[in-house]
Amino acid sequence: MKEERIEAAYKLLSPCVVCPHACQVDRLKDELGNCRSGLKLKIASVGPHFGEEPPLSGTRGSGTIFFSNCNLRCLFCQNWQISQEGVGSYITEEELAEKMLELQAMGVHNINLVSPTHFGPQILKTLIIAKNRGLHLPIVYNSGGYDSVEMLKLFEGYIDIYLPDIKYSSNEKALKFSGIKNYVEFNRAAISEMFRQVGNLKLDKEGIAKRGIIVRHLVLPFDLAGSYESLKFLASLSQQIWISLMAQYYPCHKAIGHPLLSRKITPQEYQQVLTWAEKFGFENLLTQELDSAEIYLPDFRKKRPFASD
Repeated sequence: MKEERIEAAYKLLSPCVVCPHACQVDRLKDELGNCRSGLKLKIASVGPHFGEEPPLSGTRGSGTIFFSNCNLRCLFCQNWQISQEGVGSYITEEELAEKMLELQAMGVHNINLVSPTHFGPQILKTLIIAKNRGLHLPIVYNSGGYDSVEMLKLFEGYIDIYLPDIKYSSNEKALKFSGIKNYVEFNRAAISEMFRQVGNLKLDKEGIAKRGIIVRHLVLPFDLAGSYESLKFLASLSQQIWISLMAQYYPCHKAIGHPLLSRKITPQEYQQVLTWAEKFGFENLLTQELDSAEIYLPDFRKKRPFASD
């Protein structure tokens, strides 16, 4: 059964339909897709990270694995060094499985797969190898939310915690600022599938997440994210759904000098989104201080990209 699932996943690589871009390139022959990735896994950083949401970072950190490249092209990406410039090193599935076991031995609360979408089949194979070797920590799938439902269904039973973004409620803005088509439809279908698989977040007695979904929403200047409509959609799933309302927007990369993206958000902009969230009756909101933006800026040329780690 496991072998059949791996085989089904790898078939999605040729022609590639792993994500909604559906590039149709033959990644089994190492052709590069829209994500600038071929067959081989590529990672930029592995280690405990303390900057995630409290139920994930806890006291011992989240065992993050940052994958190189991305299927999004966000003008304002804080991780642009790895997502768009491809900083990182190639690694086999067996080697990555060992990295996961090393993180587990360090005592982290979970294994956190950051920007995993474009390597879905390879990651599924890695997880099966790692679990056969004794990996038992919750697995976090931390994505931009531009995911294929077909690939997500193959992950069922192997992903414990989904951590997707809901970036936009406008396809026009998603294309303009992140280079992705029909984001709203694909994103909402993906989040609905994730919610079907794992449901609302479940915590242990220490307040650490064990299973469920946390949806991230980054508040953008001038309400470019269309926050109200995104919150309305999430309310249709569950008022108990955990939402991380992020105030950490900071103009990076191609957002510097951009007429709409070149400033941080204002207290009033963030408060407006909080007011909307309260109107929809959400019971589990994670919020940020506005002055926290700079501490989330990484430098992936360093061994420890995040200053807070």
